[in-house]
Amino acid sequence: MKRILALLLVLAMLAAACGGSDDSADNATDAGDDTTDTTASTDDTAADSGDESDGDSEAAGDAATIEMWIAFSDDARLGFTRDRAADFNELHPEYNVVVTEFDSYNTVFEQAQLAIEDGNPPEIIHFFEAATQEALDAVDGDGNPIFKSVTEAIGDRTEILGEPVVLGDVVSAATKYYTIDGQLYSMPWNTSSTTMFSNMDILNEAGITEPPATWAEVEAACEAIMALPDAPSEGCITWPNHGWFYEQSLGQMGVDLVNNDNGRSGRATEIFLDSPEAIDYIQWWSDLENSGNYVYTGVQRDWDGTSAAFQAQNVAMLIYSSSDTTALTQAGVDNGFEVKSSFMPYNQDIAYEGNLIGGATLWLANGLSETEEDGALAFLNFFSNPENAAAWHQLTGYIPITNSAVALLEEEGWYNESPNSAVASDQLDAAADTPAATGALVGNFVAIRDVVTAAIEDVLVNDVDVAERMASAQAEAQQQLDDYNELFGE
Repeated sequence: MKRILALLLVLAMLAAACGGSDDSADNATDAGDDTTDTTASTDDTAADSGDESDGDSEAAGDAATIEMWIAFSDDARLGFTRDRAADFNELHPEYNVVVTEFDSYNTVFEQAQLAIEDGNPPEIIHFFEAATQEALDAVDGDGNPIFKSVTEAIGDRTEILGEPVVLGDVVSAATKYYTIDGQLYSMPWNTSSTTMFSNMDILNEAGITEPPATWAEVEAACEAIMALPDAPSEGCITWPNHGWFYEQSLGQMGVDLVNNDNGRSGRATEIFLDSPEAIDYIQWWSDLENSGNYVYTGVQRDWDGTSAAFQAQNVAMLIYSSSDTTALTQAGVDNGFEVKSSFMPYNQDIAYEGNLIGGATLWLANGLSETEEDGALAFLNFFSNPENAAAWHQLTGYIPITNSAVALLEEEGWYNESPNSAVASDQLDAAADTPAATGALVGNFVAIRDVVTAAIEDVLVNDVDVAERMASAQAEAQQQLDDYNELFGE
């Protein structure tokens, strides 16, 4: 009973944590992951329309309806999803996939819970990586899991309704993050990482031929760039103040965010916000800001402002979500400068271990009829077949989610034409197979991220001592985790 009643309390905590923030680290074009977005964007503060696609509703007749709720409401990404649904409906007239958009991942999950309580849940729900533990813990009023493992649902089938199963072909980084107890619980879709975008016109003017790869190289590059007579007006480099970047740096240095192998060998019960490596990263960030090289917009999770500064050439470098690779590359073309993507800079004093994913997956509702479940599974696999996964990547910058999609793009010469598009995949492929480089699985993750973000803002704005501020953040975050585990811990 405690676990059943706890779900609504967790949703309330999640709502409070997500309120004005992006839905994921991956919110660059979603704001963030995923702005001043030129290709594919949505905003967590946008109105929640909940509008449904009416395209085939009347023609569907007696077709079984498969509802898919997603957190993208922009024309490009919502349009892509609805177009793929229309394609599937044409191939399978016995089904009618209907796509409904919402303003954020959090809103999707809240509305899905209400629908489940009413006995009318959507078959497919779009939910972000940071709330994987919440999704796993979520139960309905009878104590049944809200979501069903797609591995379990697919079983040993290699095709469903004639659609080849692609789950086993999902790229390694996403497979590792979303695999729990040997099962992929959800179908990976929009997956990104943190990469750096450089204005090569400015870098070349400063005598720099390649983007800096390490913290020390960033410092040296900024010194040269800011010494230019026509140095960028705001500063050298920027990125959003978001806990995701902190997590990425910990992964690079091989440091777990939480205990029990980053929450993967057992439920996370301890958090490590103030590790020596974490202090080093935030101190480096603060030193960059104090030297006038890092530009803080003064707004937490400011995907829009940091992206706009780079596109206006007011900074030379931007560390950002790779989900905006297509948009940022095109912005350079439109504004007359070369944009080059590269790995996120790392601490040169510690061996590089790897960067993490961001983004979201598609979760399958539990308790569906066989007809509904097969239709939903067939669509999920169709949706990420090689052609569709490749097209999604080209539209946005999210990585191609299957190895077959990568092979198709290579065969078509896409990466020769658009080398920036390969960087995020290459970075994720370079990561070690360790808990630190896979990423944390932890309850109340979004609230914990917000604790980190607030602490970093305090350091940047008020020049407080990094170690002291992260010690207080550690205590606050541990309380967030303890509160969650009081509800859901075994």
